[in-house]
Amino acid sequence: MIDLRSDTVTKPTAAMREAMFSAEVGDDVFGEDPSVQELEEKTAAIFGKEAGIFCPSGTMTNQIGIKILTQPQQEIICEKTSHVYLYEGGGLAFNSGLSVWLLDGNRGRITASQVEDSIRPDNVHYPKTSVVSLENTHNRGGGSIYSLSEIKAIREVCLKNGLSLHLDGARVFNALVEADYSAKELGACFDTISICMSKGLGAPVGSVLVGTNKHIKEARRVRKVLGGGWRQAGFMAKACSFALDHHIDRLKDDHRRAKALGETLVRLGFVKSVLTPETNIVVSHIHEQLPLDHLLLRLESEGIKAVAFGKQAMRMVTHLDFDDEMLQRTCDVLVDIDSKL
Repeated sequence: MIDLRSDTVTKPTAAMREAMFSAEVGDDVFGEDPSVQELEEKTAAIFGKEAGIFCPSGTMTNQIGIKILTQPQQEIICEKTSHVYLYEGGGLAFNSGLSVWLLDGNRGRITASQVEDSIRPDNVHYPKTSVVSLENTHNRGGGSIYSLSEIKAIREVCLKNGLSLHLDGARVFNALVEADYSAKELGACFDTISICMSKGLGAPVGSVLVGTNKHIKEARRVRKVLGGGWRQAGFMAKACSFALDHHIDRLKDDHRRAKALGETLVRLGFVKSVLTPETNIVVSHIHEQLPLDHLLLRLESEGIKAVAFGKQAMRMVTHLDFDDEMLQRTCDVLVDIDSKL
């Protein structure tokens, strides 16, 4: 089966499994797991931050990051298709008691002028604007990448107005291998950053939240309340450290294959349009004459899995378990389907 539903479906490589088996572990809730500590320190250093905290999921690191930057009755500004808003179970309201101001971005990317125009006036009728959240790369935007100049401009608006800035960096390394900026340059713009290790990097589970020592100390309290304190988590942490050491540069292979998929899809008669792949996510819009559920079933009958991504929209995500042979097979099947319509 060729599984293109998400980059979360990857399995640990043999070398990653070996690293996991050799991990030195302890009780992380007591702060005694050396492999967890190594991962937290390594990740924080990559982004030029003081500290990090290892959590089971990117949803948890997003929710903790936003929670420690806000108070109930305040408001968060984010793009209307942001993961923190659409796909985290209403956690902004449930966990942080926040109101949400949604912006209409360009493939998920918002601008400094949009942020500035959305800051609430100091009036008791309104919630207090407190934090801005960006997503880089942006999932619903087809893996779109922010420019550093726009991020810096948004940061300046935040500083001028006393707002915090959070980054949902679930696929941040996909952005970094393509963009003309470094992890430290990106890190300098944000108060907190959520980094997922179980997507393109290929670890089995886990995300790290980085920020200041003060932020991460508070994050440990919130993680405990959310049930995220874990014990001998070093086995998972070692997989994540291995991914940071060995799986970042190879993300370019995923991007190359995504671009090839996009080039095939755009030539097909049943495809209305394709969001030009910037990283590893390929979103195509299918003509109404071919119902999307029929297409997905046809692909699955040929051993290829993809997902619906809205009305008549299909998402395919490339990853380290999708090689060139699978790419060729997928392109051949798509062309064959098109020829028979």
